[in-house]
Amino acid sequence: MNYFEKIQSSFFTFLEQQLSIPHHVIARCSFELNCDEDKQQFGDINSNIAMVAAKELKTNPRQLAQTIIDQFQHDAIATIEIAGPGFLNFTLHNQWYVSLAQELDRKKDSFFSEGYTKSDNINIEFISANPTGPLHIGHGRNGILGDVLATLYQFLHQKVSKEFYINDAGVQITKLGQSFKIRCLQELGQTISLPEDAYHGEYLTELAKTCIEKFGDNIEKKPDLFFETYAKEHMLAMQQETLERYGIIFQTWFSEKTLHDHNKVEQALQKLIDRGYTYTQENALWFKSTEFGDDKDRVLKKSNGDLTYVAADVAYLIDKFERGYTQLFMILGHDHHSYKTRLHAIMQALGYNPQQLTIILYQLVHLIKDGKPARMSKRTGNMFTLSDIIDEVGKNVSRFFFLNRKADAELEFDIDLALSQSNENPIFYIQYAYVRTHSIYNKAQELNLQPADQPKFEQSLTDSEKLILKKICSLKTLLHNIADNHQIHLIAYYAYELASLFQKYYNTHRVIEPDNMQISQQRLNFILLVQQTLQTCFYLMGITPLKKM
Repeated sequence: MNYFEKIQSSFFTFLEQQLSIPHHVIARCSFELNCDEDKQQFGDINSNIAMVAAKELKTNPRQLAQTIIDQFQHDAIATIEIAGPGFLNFTLHNQWYVSLAQELDRKKDSFFSEGYTKSDNINIEFISANPTGPLHIGHGRNGILGDVLATLYQFLHQKVSKEFYINDAGVQITKLGQSFKIRCLQELGQTISLPEDAYHGEYLTELAKTCIEKFGDNIEKKPDLFFETYAKEHMLAMQQETLERYGIIFQTWFSEKTLHDHNKVEQALQKLIDRGYTYTQENALWFKSTEFGDDKDRVLKKSNGDLTYVAADVAYLIDKFERGYTQLFMILGHDHHSYKTRLHAIMQALGYNPQQLTIILYQLVHLIKDGKPARMSKRTGNMFTLSDIIDEVGKNVSRFFFLNRKADAELEFDIDLALSQSNENPIFYIQYAYVRTHSIYNKAQELNLQPADQPKFEQSLTDSEKLILKKICSLKTLLHNIADNHQIHLIAYYAYELASLFQKYYNTHRVIEPDNMQISQQRLNFILLVQQTLQTCFYLMGITPLKKM
């Protein structure tokens, strides 16, 4: 436990043992570091325990708060005050901050990662785009949610695998092959038009030119399977290349086709049949999904014998658990909300705990350029791809802008803002703060001032420094909470808030005082704690920190 957690543990033990407040009541109360810059007059730690527990103990909240003040003591706490209807505000001794700063310097990243109690083998499946064309901007948002979540769990010492499900067994692959073949024939001079429901993107025209250069004019004699396979493999390679540029590397690329080739779909359906959750109607096999809260039963096998996507989903879920995963995640567009109910129904029908599957839904992305919505249409080929965005603003900015919004809220990606080098651009602002810490360090070196191996922080800390130390300390709680509630965007919010506190500190404090090397030494070590924490945030977001701008 770190220094804050020790106070919390002592306080909760006191509440339970001395005041007989039940554990489940204590678990509902807040006990949080006050990191709000505008509310520092309310102490360093705030708690609502008196108001939460008063009803259970059948007493007045302020009376209970006063009892706590009279009886609870801790070496780190200077004062406890009552506010409003019964809030408790704790003020900490300066020495507590000194000890915290030393602990942060000593433990570094382990300060934030230690103590996460779960131990799972996690599979995070995300993006899983059809291999029929380039990735679009919606995939950029999907990708950052899955990738940062995976990095967070790895940071917390969980076993994690990132997986891309290749939809290569459906009618879309047949349509891709047909569309590509027509593009090849057009390049050979034949007058032939693409059907309305074909893939119209220009990327197939470019691929057709490359294919003809390699195989010559006799390409039209190739079987349909050739065109399907060639186009699918090249589209998949194009997606992989884009994702690598975006900073996403998958451990597993899972082919849906392998489920069919190895008879796993039929085996999975037999499991549902054996468990009594299917029925036959009009020669079609149906899954009784309404028994698990779905709005209607789902077809598993059509009357003509064709298998549906639901059938493959059953086999895919079984396959993941057979590979040893204990916790599954899927990142899906908000239009797949019914899919969430369906998958949980499959889980229950197969005898799995539905809580082992978490589905994170995200809303649409709206691209803004020159103050106006940038239109896109996949059918006509007039489409802004993820690769286009990376070309335009770079990997770092792309990742941050896709992350910097709650998943279930629509996101406006403003190209002009993303390209601006001003404080209005949040990632520029954060990077600039980080660069400034390096600039301070370089100036210190010019004065032969080096960070101490074991900083003592003997000088009295300023209120600004205390606030920043509380903010740094709070990152651990934030990360552990995100691991449980999956509000991944909060990492981006936190990085901006810490950068803002640091920039204000820099504007009001002269870090290097040539006439006072002792205070300069302490402030240099303090600045390096900020630098270290921002670097941790960059790592979690998959953003490359800059040392110069």
